Amino acid sequence: MKTKSSPKIIAIASVSGGGKSTAVANVTEQLGNAKALYFDDYDFQGPADIVQWLHRGMDYNEWNLEPMLADIRKLLAEPLDFIVLDFPFARLHTASRAYIDITIFIDTPLDLALARRITRDFTGSSSTEIIADIEYYAKEGRAAYLQMLADIKPDSDFVVDGRGTREDVSQAILRHFCNHIK
Repeated sequence: MKTKSSPKIIAIASVSGGGKSTAVANVTEQLGNAKALYFDDYDFQGPADIVQWLHRGMDYNEWNLEPMLADIRKLLAEPLDFIVLDFPFARLHTASRAYIDITIFIDTPLDLALARRITRDFTGSSSTEIIADIEYYAKEGRAAYLQMLADIKPDSDFVVDGRGTREDVSQAILRHFCNHIK
């Protein structure tokens, strides 16, 4: 359980390819005495079909985030100042809400996020694989990203422009976080 002396927890959200992982790494390094947890490092039990989940209204509580929550609880017992989360749900997941002190949303235009995701995930892939992913994005995936913008962005404490350099985004997050916590 969090106490007044517990590490402060910052959750950084964005759409896939929006810069969460990079920002979390940079912010964690800059804060010092901090540890990071990355959403993609876990194998969560969640909706079997993301598209159906989207059409049902994207209830974030359908995700069993206990593996990450268990790690957060362990880190809360360590002599840290900060825990930085790569966490796409902001405060919309009920079980995680009590742990988070501040949420940041990196607002990255969807075309830029898609380009970054393809560069990250498809280097060395065939053009057929890349085109199939783009077609899926256009048909189904983009709607989920748009819903995230509608749900997660307004639920966040601060929104940073994701079009800047990695350093610009990280510095904007640090400025806001440090001002908010003081």
